[in-house]
Amino acid sequence: MARKPKDVRVLHGHQVITGADLRATFVANDELHENPVRMRRRIRHGVVLVLLVGLVTAAIVVAVAIMNGQIKIPTAQPSQTAASACPAASFDYTPPEKINLNVYNSTSRPGLARTVADEFAARKFLVGAVDNSTSGYRGVALVVSGAAGQSAAFSVQRNLPGSDYFQDGRTDPSVDVVLTGDFKELAKPELVDQTPGKLSCPREDRRVVDEPGSITPAVTPAPGG
Repeated sequence: MARKPKDVRVLHGHQVITGADLRATFVANDELHENPVRMRRRIRHGVVLVLLVGLVTAAIVVAVAIMNGQIKIPTAQPSQTAASACPAASFDYTPPEKINLNVYNSTSRPGLARTVADEFAARKFLVGAVDNSTSGYRGVALVVSGAAGQSAAFSVQRNLPGSDYFQDGRTDPSVDVVLTGDFKELAKPELVDQTPGKLSCPREDRRVVDEPGSITPAVTPAPGG
């Protein structure tokens, strides 16, 4: 039986490095050093990989911190410092006999303005006009005056709980009362609070929006209210 020829590249179980192998290795290294484009490409790829790993790691750290409450993301919130249209001054209770008052009815209840005007007159308010009006306001009543009538409007509001104050451009101290859908009755005379205080503008809390021009009463001639 013929013997299998020995592999001359193996000596005692180890690979014998030949001249051809050495030349191939040096040629490969020389090609790498002699090709700067390939070198820059490898460096660029390495940098990109390092950056990607860093970004992924940072994202994981931030996500864990948010879940643990260590980082809080600010959310848009409505401004709490909106300018107020309600006068901030405090007023003394003006005696009713010094207040010129007009009463208007914007409800569907006939004769309401006259009834309420008579009640105000019984409390010594100086009642002027009594009529019907139109208003898109939803609430108990509107109390309207100019800047000169704010103290008087404050006294009217103490007799008309739940009413909402508005200021218009008039220059006299007169006050208008516009009775609206939720009106029930005036405060009992003996229960009217006469201590100093501020005008009431509950509209700012309810955020009720009227139709344009509906705040100032638009009076339609209908005597007797």
